[in-house]
Amino acid sequence: MPGWEMFDENERNQVDDVMRTGVLMRYGFDAKRKGQWKSREMEEAICRRTGAKHALLLADGTAALTTALAALGVGAGDEVIMPPFTFVASFESIIAAGATPVLAEVDDTLCLCPESAREAVTERTKVVMPVHMCGSMADIGALERLCREKGLFLLEDACQAFGASYRGRALGAIGDAGCYSFDFNKMVTCGEGGAIVTDNDDIYERAGMYHDHGHDHKNSDRGLEEHAFPGYNFRISELHAAIGCAQIAKTDRFVTIHRINKKIFKDAICSIPEVSFRRIPDPDGDCATFLTFFLPEEAMTARAAKAMKDAGVEGVFYWFDNNWHYIRKWDHFKDRKFANPQSGEVLRGMKDYSKVLFKSDALMSRCISIAMKMGWTAEDAKRAADKAAAAIRSAV
Repeated sequence: MPGWEMFDENERNQVDDVMRTGVLMRYGFDAKRKGQWKSREMEEAICRRTGAKHALLLADGTAALTTALAALGVGAGDEVIMPPFTFVASFESIIAAGATPVLAEVDDTLCLCPESAREAVTERTKVVMPVHMCGSMADIGALERLCREKGLFLLEDACQAFGASYRGRALGAIGDAGCYSFDFNKMVTCGEGGAIVTDNDDIYERAGMYHDHGHDHKNSDRGLEEHAFPGYNFRISELHAAIGCAQIAKTDRFVTIHRINKKIFKDAICSIPEVSFRRIPDPDGDCATFLTFFLPEEAMTARAAKAMKDAGVEGVFYWFDNNWHYIRKWDHFKDRKFANPQSGEVLRGMKDYSKVLFKSDALMSRCISIAMKMGWTAEDAKRAADKAAAAIRSAV
């Protein structure tokens, strides 16, 4: 899956362009950089790829989510609906905004369930934030309709789904704003990086200011720029953007490789009677970074995951036991442990999730994902898939 599997002279040449100027910062030093603006170049490529009017690069996906929430005006007293299966950055960004994360269930897409999200809406709800997990999409059409009906912002956490789409629309570019991650383990990587996309001029302008200490970017001299409000330093560097410029040009190739390998794996295990597959609302839009399937019950699923790992199958994830991605192991979140004191609004607003039983457990306890590797040849993929199939059969 990770884009670094496909690093070559293109990434090196892009980095060399930056090093020859000596300008690593994305803003300023206009004369010294000799026309090299890698962050702008990648932002333009993201817009072309997604169809979004605006793209803003940031230091990472977490910074993108935090900045997007600020640009939407989310803060104290507001609630943001999110799923319990995601990366911890989703709730971290909501808490950083001073708002309250409200967790609704996932459905068989393994993404936010529209019906559960509807039930979670209160008078304090401001944003619905689905997370497009493992390269595929939530039932985004239903969530879009819900937000229109209720007058809520739709913020797509597409950090795991760059390159994926839903009915011809890029994931992340469907809602009021969307966020991507380009960290070291993503299909398209900058090493570290993230982005916000939006068609809304005001959201884009506010995000641009917030991610750069409030600078309005309306003056060629940063020392003379105005500041409408305080912000943070969530900027990306030109070195990271340079790597991203080379990587984003390979997106179609990456998606094609993943789809070929995923089909090989799916063909190898689909004849096992106990196996069923994750629902993908638009299979043609899947960027295929993972093959995800279900087995009938928890113990069998745990055995199958262990059997595959023991057989040497790489990239096997039993999410129910994962520390970062499912609420079952988010003890720091459930116990409300913070490095610094939080406002009463956050503490009073947060449900005691240590006492909540999620219906999502019934899905997550039976779910396994296998990451597709871009470095595989067809023969490599077939050998790995056959190992996986034999291991699953031994466990069921």
